[in-house]
Amino acid sequence: MGYQIKEISTKPFDGQKPGTSGLRKRVKVFQQEHYTENFIQAIFDSIKADGATLVIGGDGRYFSPETVQTILKIGSANGVKKLIIGKDSILSTPAASNVIRKYKADGGILLTASHNPGGPNNDFGIKYNVSNGGPAPENVTNKIYEITKTIQKYKVIEADPIDLSVIGETKYGPTEVLIIDSVADYVELLQGIFDFQLIKDFLQNNAESFRILFDGLHGVTGPYARAILVDTLGLPEASIQNCVALPDFGGGHPDPNLTYAHSLVEVVEAKNIQFGAASDGDGDRNMIYGKGAFVTPSDSVAIIADWAHVIPYFKGGVKGLARSMPTSKAIDLVAQKKGLEYFEVPTGWKFFGNLMDAGRLSICGEESFGTGSDHIREKDGIWAIMAWLNIIAAANKESPNELIGIKELLKKHYSVYGRSFFSRYDYEEVSSEGANKLVALLDGAITSSSLAKKTYKSKSTNQDFTIASVTNFSYTDPIDGSVSKNQGQVVLFDDGSRVVFRLSGTGSAGATVRLYVERYVGPEAGEKVLAGDTAEGLKGLIEVALEISNLKEFLGRDEPTVIT
Repeated sequence: MGYQIKEISTKPFDGQKPGTSGLRKRVKVFQQEHYTENFIQAIFDSIKADGATLVIGGDGRYFSPETVQTILKIGSANGVKKLIIGKDSILSTPAASNVIRKYKADGGILLTASHNPGGPNNDFGIKYNVSNGGPAPENVTNKIYEITKTIQKYKVIEADPIDLSVIGETKYGPTEVLIIDSVADYVELLQGIFDFQLIKDFLQNNAESFRILFDGLHGVTGPYARAILVDTLGLPEASIQNCVALPDFGGGHPDPNLTYAHSLVEVVEAKNIQFGAASDGDGDRNMIYGKGAFVTPSDSVAIIADWAHVIPYFKGGVKGLARSMPTSKAIDLVAQKKGLEYFEVPTGWKFFGNLMDAGRLSICGEESFGTGSDHIREKDGIWAIMAWLNIIAAANKESPNELIGIKELLKKHYSVYGRSFFSRYDYEEVSSEGANKLVALLDGAITSSSLAKKTYKSKSTNQDFTIASVTNFSYTDPIDGSVSKNQGQVVLFDDGSRVVFRLSGTGSAGATVRLYVERYVGPEAGEKVLAGDTAEGLKGLIEVALEISNLKEFLGRDEPTVIT
C-alpha cells in the first residue's frame, strides 16, 4: 500500500542550536507553527533515517504526546523503518539509553528538558542520542544546527494518531511501531547489576530501624521507583512520595538538591528516616540524604567506587574512574589507593561515554548530582540510589552488631581518605557584561601570572591561602584526540584547595556564573574536624575566592541564587 508523502514549505528559525543536552526552549517557542517540525526534520536529515530503528521517549512533560505524533508523521515520511516508543511517551533518560542499546537501535529522540520546570509556561526539550545510547557528539549536533539554518521544507505522512497508551505492535504509515512498557526493561537491567536479594533481606530484617523514602518530585522516575522499591523489594507504599509523573511536575522544580528537593528533606528530618533519595525530571540525577546526613555528589561517587567490589556487576573488576573537572577530587584518592586509572574531563556526559566505549572507564560522576557507570551511556539516578542500598546492605552483612547507615559510611570513608569539603554557588541571570568582566579578569591573571604566589588572608577565619597557579582547563580526549578548551578558570592553592569559575548562558535572560569551592582535609585531622559543617569548613576559602574575583562587584550580587 502506498502512502502519500507531503512536503510542507517552511523557513528557518534562529537559535535552533542543540547542546549536549539537546535543544531546550520554552514550550511556547516549540508551539510556533513549523518550529518543532523543522528541528525534527533536521535530525532526520542529519542521520541515515531511511531504514533506521529509533527509540522515542522522554520525561512526560507538557507537550510530549503531541511531539511524539509529530515524530511519527515526519519519521515515517523520511523512511524510518521502526519506532520503539515508551508507553504514554514516557522513558526516563537512563531507560531510553538502555533500550537503544538492548534493541540495537540506531539512535533515539528524547523529549526532555531534564531538571528544568515543566508546564505550558516553562521548558520543553528535544535531544538526540546515538547508537551507543549516549548524547549526540558535537559533530552530529553541529550538523543538525547547520540544517536548521537553511531548511526550506519538511516531509510528513498524515495518518491516524497512534494510541500511545496501548502496549504492542502497530504501524504508522509504512513504519513499524512498537509501544513498550516504559519500566520493564530498565528493572531487568538493574536486577542484573545489583544484589536485589541481599538488599531485600537487609531492608526486611531492619524494617523498623532502617526506613527508606524516595521522592520522585513528580518526575519520570516515579513509576520506576514504585516498580523497584515497592513491587520488587516489597517496601511499603509509605516508602515513596510524589511518584506520579505529571506534565508540570506538580508545579515544582524537579531538581534533586537541597534547595528544590525540600519535600524530601523535610519529611526525612521530621520522621527520622535513615535513607532518603530523590531523582530529577528525566531520571538521570540523584540526591542521597538521610537524617542529618547529606551526601555530596562528589563523595557519593567516591564511596560507590570504593565499595564497587560488593556490587555483582563489578565482580570482574573496575576498569577506571572519572569525574568532571569541577567535581571534587575525592574519587581520585580512591583510584590512587586502588591503583586504578582515572580521568578529569570537561562537564558533559559524552566525554565519559568515549572512555566507556574504549573499555577504560567503569564509574564516574559530576558534582551536579549526576552519577553513573558503563551499564548505559547516560548518568542514572535510580542506579546510584540502588548502588547505595547495595553497599549499605553489604556493609551491614559485614557488621551484624552495628547498624551501618549513611553517616557511618561517610565517617568510615573520611577516616581512610580524608574529606574534600565542597560546595557550589550559582549566580543566575546576572549581567552578561559583569560576568564577562569577571572572566576577563581571571583570563588576564592567567596570561600575566599576576596572581601566582600571592597570599590572601581570610578576615573571618584568619587562614592564609597562597595561590599556586591559575589556569583555564582544557582537555585532550585520549580516545579520539579532540581538544576542548576554555572549560573553566581554576585557581589552585598550595595546600591543594581550589576554586573553579564557570560561565554559561550568556543569552537574553542573562548569564549564570558558577563558583566551585574545594578544600581537602586529610584523615589525620581527626573525626571532629572531618565531620564538621561544610559551610564552616569552606568559609575562609569562599571569602578569598570572592576577593580574588571581585565577584560581588562585577555581578552586583551579595548572595548566590542557589547553594549546593
